[in-house]
Amino acid sequence: MNIRAVRVEDLAGMQACNLHNLPENYTMKYYLYHALSWPSLSYVAEDHNGRIIGYILAKMEEVEEQDGQPVADHVPHGHVTSISVMRSYRRLGLAKKLMLQSQEAMSSIYRAAFVSLHVRKSNRAALGLYRDTLGFTVKNIEEKYYADGEDAYAMQLTFQQ
Repeated sequence: MNIRAVRVEDLAGMQACNLHNLPENYTMKYYLYHALSWPSLSYVAEDHNGRIIGYILAKMEEVEEQDGQPVADHVPHGHVTSISVMRSYRRLGLAKKLMLQSQEAMSSIYRAAFVSLHVRKSNRAALGLYRDTLGFTVKNIEEKYYADGEDAYAMQLTFQQ
């Protein structure tokens, strides 16, 4: 298995992986927006045949504005929009590797101070990865965050600068 930066031709495979594994789905335009805007933050895992078996879709958060002006104390930070690994390839450390690759790029290329993400409260496997393995902390609970009404943990990991 190989992990590498996303290319435009990978987007259909990423979308297929997403549709197969997750209830939150995105348009092709959204994948393209991420890939073209932050090409060094999204990665794919592929099997020995080059088939996409996992991905991370990530971005830098936009500069906050107030009254049309950038907020002076905006802290650059990344956000994991989506991460998924095909079921038959889980528990091999691919999600951890995808996360670390993206986090390293956020920190080194964009000088991000931290990375954020949302995760379903019921997703114990993901919570274990984020909290126990990668060191994320829960910042708050966003009620009814998901379309089906489930709450999300808003999580964050501060980078060592």
